[in-house]
This record gives sequence, structure tokens and C-alpha cells, in this order.
Amino acid sequence: MEFTKGHGTGNDFVLLPDPDGQLDLTPGLVAALCDRRRGIGADGVLRVVRAAKHPDGAGMAGEAEWFMDYWNADGSFAEMCGNGARVFVRYLLDTGLATPAGAALPVATRAGVVRALVEGDAVSVEMRRPRVYDSSAATLGGLTLTGAVVDVGNPHLVCVLPAGVELSALDLTVAPGFDPAVFPSGVNVEFIVAGDPVDGTDEHSLMRVYERGSAETLSCGTGACAVGAVALRDAGRDTGVVAVDVPGGRLTVTVTSDSCWLSGPAVLVATGEVDLSTLPANV
Repeated sequence: MEFTKGHGTGNDFVLLPDPDGQLDLTPGLVAALCDRRRGIGADGVLRVVRAAKHPDGAGMAGEAEWFMDYWNADGSFAEMCGNGARVFVRYLLDTGLATPAGAALPVATRAGVVRALVEGDAVSVEMRRPRVYDSSAATLGGLTLTGAVVDVGNPHLVCVLPAGVELSALDLTVAPGFDPAVFPSGVNVEFIVAGDPVDGTDEHSLMRVYERGSAETLSCGTGACAVGAVALRDAGRDTGVVAVDVPGGRLTVTVTSDSCWLSGPAVLVATGEVDLSTLPANV
């Protein structure tokens, strides 16, 4: 099987070219590919398939040629992945499957069609405006942390750490607890603290994240958008620009009146072939 490996601020993916939707992709195969010791290793898999050739993308084929079929590292589906979308677009352009133009490039996802712009090493994707609509709590290492519930096409819980709790000290080797009544399909949990002012932005947040289906990752694009929306809300702003520092680098979130732009580097690092017979079975 052919593959490409790429990442966006350390959030890494295995990309599988499957234009006509012929690949028999299963949860077990996805988990085996993402295994960091016995497979290729990644936070998730991006199948590159024409929207018309995938049942989840066919309804959007009139708007976007390509569908980002995103799977978490454990073989589960996710509605959207902001960094994944940026790496996906980098792949389309670098392989000639799409041509850069003055207009934004549309990509179909399970959360709807997103648009992308490319400028040098940076890829920006326009997604739905995050909706901050409730509060809940996460539990972690004896702490109970209140957070904001945010919908970015997928579910998030953004917890601002109280004074005396250091971001670097959190133990994210175990999954945070959450209220399943609020998040019946699981949730991505972001932990944040305020950062020093950054030129050209309105707010600055430092973030770590535990992603459902992937554990702690070096970055989460939709999580950064959720954090940006909460940081602006807490500052009394409805729109603005937020620098979000994650362990893998910096993302820039621009919240407008009707959408959210996520910008940062997107890099392809390797291409090759994987012998499926060598992968662990039924991971």
C-alpha cells in the first residue's frame, strides 16, 4: 500500500491515496498503521478519495472534488480535523491532484465543506465559527476543572487552568474524565493558560490537548479554534486573532463574524510503501 507521512505542528498523519474509493480500510488496519512501534505511526489516517466515490462525501461532490476521510489512531471516525485538513490540502497540491488558484480550494469533510488557502509553507483552512454554548467539567489527577463546551464540527471542552496549576505538570498519559451526558460521543479536552502578548494578535493562549481516539497530541487544529473562541469570549470580544501555542509549534486562529480560519505550517515528510502482511493484526 502506498502512503505519505505528513504533519501540521506535530499533529501527524498517514495519508492513503484512494481516488476511486477502492481501498478496504478497516478500524483494525487504521490502528495498525498508526501504531508507533509496529506500524508507520501517526495520530490518524487521512484517506484521499474523491467525494463522489465515498458515501459520506457524495452529497458534497458538487461543491468539492475531494473528500477527507479522517480516522483517529484507534480506528474510530472523527467529524473534522483542522490540522488534518491543512495537511490534506498540502498533499493535494504537492501531488498535482488539485491546482492552486486565486480562489480557496474546497475540501469535503464529515463536518461539511471547508475552504483552504496556501501561502508559502502555511496552509489556512476556513471552518465553521466555533459555538461556545455550555459549561461542563473535566477531571484529571484529582483535579476538577470547569470548562467551556465548544462545537467546531466536533466536540471540545476548553478548561482554563486556575492559578497554581501548571500546564506542563498535567499528566495526560491518562484520559481526562468528562460528563457522558454532555458528550455522549466523547470529547477533545483542551487545557490552557494565557501567554504573553504577541504582535499582530488580540490574545495568546498556551494549550495542551487530549484528543478522543488519539490520546495527547502535539497539536489539534479544531482544538486551537475552540481555544481561540473561548479566549476571545473571556476577553469580551466577539471576533479577533488568537495565537495558540501547542507543544508542536504555533497556530493562528482568526474568528470572524461567520467563520474561523486556522493557519500554520503543513509539511509532507516521507512517501513509501507499507507491507500490510507485516502489520499487527486486529490492533
